[in-house]
Amino acid sequence: MTILAEPAPTTAPTTEQLLHQRDDLPTGHPDRALLRARAIEENLPLANRLARRYAGRGEPLEDLSQVAALALITAVDRYDPRRAVPFTAYAVPTILGTLKRHFRDTAWAIRVPRSTQELTREIVTATGELSQLQGRQPTPAELADHLHVTLDDLQATIGARHAYHLASLNTPHTTAAGIDLIDLIGGIDPRYTGVDEHLTLRPLLAALPTREQRILTMRFFGHMTQTQIAAEIGLSQMHVSRLLKQTLTRLRTAITAPTAEPPAGTTHTHS
Repeated sequence: MTILAEPAPTTAPTTEQLLHQRDDLPTGHPDRALLRARAIEENLPLANRLARRYAGRGEPLEDLSQVAALALITAVDRYDPRRAVPFTAYAVPTILGTLKRHFRDTAWAIRVPRSTQELTREIVTATGELSQLQGRQPTPAELADHLHVTLDDLQATIGARHAYHLASLNTPHTTAAGIDLIDLIGGIDPRYTGVDEHLTLRPLLAALPTREQRILTMRFFGHMTQTQIAAEIGLSQMHVSRLLKQTLTRLRTAITAPTAEPPAGTTHTHS
């Protein structure tokens, strides 16, 4: 009697692997669009979770989700898997930055017709949908056709976005010669963009086994190669590579969950 071994369970490719496969294909290959769409679809829960952080601030959650989805598409299109940076480490700041700019730009400075405000939201939604379908930003004519409005109405609505601002930051200062308003604004500390990510990752990293914490520290803060790490901790390079992949996968899964929790099965010590 022959006993057949059960097939080993298959592991779904990571976003990094999907986009690496995409970039390995020549321009125009039909599978590039399929891999791109799959990467977007698998990370939509992350975009929606980030959008929910800004719920209850006067903007419909549906609009926020569309803004976050459009930012996700931008992140997928611009991500370079050769840099060996986890996709979420690149996508999260991109999405959060876009959401923050959305709130900055959607506070109407003067009253405009409600129909104009509604069409503005529809333009944002349609831009995201068409960008995902076509793999590029839609033209004004394509947007007008998709929304069943005239090109003049569409362009007038886009022009009405100037009502968001009372004055340009490039307006010259009224008393100081040679100085614009923007010169009076303090610079943006780049560390602020990483605050949300650090707060999310901190408990996840703390829950990792000591060995995995050490490997991540040497790899991403010490900029050591896998071979150097292997020699330092007494493991083979292949073992270090496997531990890195498993650890990053657990962190990515945890950070994209609705509520980030420490990766399952971790302890604080490792023999």
